[in-house]
Amino acid sequence: MAELGFGEHHQNEVINYMRFARSRRILRLKTIDSCFDDLKESRLVEGTFTADEMSAMLEGLQVVVRGEVEMELINTAHTNVLLLRQLFSQAEKYYLKLQTDVSELENRELLEQVAEFEKTELNTTNKKTNQDVGKPKLAPLNEGGVSELLNKEIARLQEENDKLKARLKTLESQATSALGEKSRAEQALKDLQRVQSDQQSDRQSQEISELENTVAALREDFQKSLTATSASQKDLQDNLVAAKHDLLRVQEQLSLAEKELEKKFQQTAAYRNMKEILAKKNEQLKEIRKKLQKYEAE
Repeated sequence: MAELGFGEHHQNEVINYMRFARSRRILRLKTIDSCFDDLKESRLVEGTFTADEMSAMLEGLQVVVRGEVEMELINTAHTNVLLLRQLFSQAEKYYLKLQTDVSELENRELLEQVAEFEKTELNTTNKKTNQDVGKPKLAPLNEGGVSELLNKEIARLQEENDKLKARLKTLESQATSALGEKSRAEQALKDLQRVQSDQQSDRQSQEISELENTVAALREDFQKSLTATSASQKDLQDNLVAAKHDLLRVQEQLSLAEKELEKKFQQTAAYRNMKEILAKKNEQLKEIRKKLQKYEAE
């Protein structure tokens, strides 16, 4: 079908659908014709009709025809949806996503091509007539087309696989080179560590010898300081004992001086007068207490 760009298989499917649609259209037109025939046979039996009678008959006919046309249009829309459902279901089995352009459904040029195709194909007597018009059924997608898609996908995956293999080989080469450089670097590091270890051992031996000499000198100085400290400590202890003895003698002398001073103070005239005054004051206090007790009793 050169006009619509289909292959032979899809062309046959379109022809089957057109035959199905034409049969439905013919059946519906016959139904509409029967509506007019019924009107003629049941109502148009008199010679003349009034305007009201004609209007009533036409209105009744209009209702019937409108219902038939509306039913056919609805059925056509639903049939188209079922047809799309079959196509989409087959496409989804092969993980394909179909797209439709609703604006193309009103393309007059394409509609005229379809009409011409229908007129040509359905009126040709050389076409096959043994197709099942009542139950058209779509066949599976063309296996050749699927195989071509799969082959393209396999080729693409094979190309990616080859690129990955080449990339892997390059990475392996780089990894091998890096491992070789790493081994050489580790060997050089070991050699450097060995040399540094030998030098460090020599320095450590020298430092240990110097430390030992320093420790011996410090120990000798400490021993001398300890001896001097012991002698100084003994002198300090002797001085402390002597100071304690002197302190005891001073305390004893102070105690004797206090006793003598108190004895001398008691022998003075002022002390005796003060003692007599205190005695008199005590007597006066006693008399005052007696008087207070007497007043409280009264």
